[in-house]
Amino acid sequence: MTSSDTLTDFEREVAQFIVSTLNLEISPEQIKPLEPLYGDGLGLDSIDVLEIALAVSKRYGFQMRSDDPDNANIFGSLRSLAAHIAAHRA
Repeated sequence: MTSSDTLTDFEREVAQFIVSTLNLEISPEQIKPLEPLYGDGLGLDSIDVLEIALAVSKRYGFQMRSDDPDNANIFGSLRSLAAHIAAHRA
């Protein structure tokens, strides 16, 4: 089991994916696994989340839906997003 601050290999991959998709000027290691992605924390907005969702479908082969009632949880943190992608990727 990983500590709350240690990224798994897949979380590191998803962090790199977020940084490159959004052209963020931070390193993937600066994204804390349990820090909120949206609003406070990483500071993503709804457009950023939409960009990530589109890029996920291209890279990981499944559609993320904008009307999914679970989106607040899915995008709640890097760890929850990585877990969602791992569970649904093709």
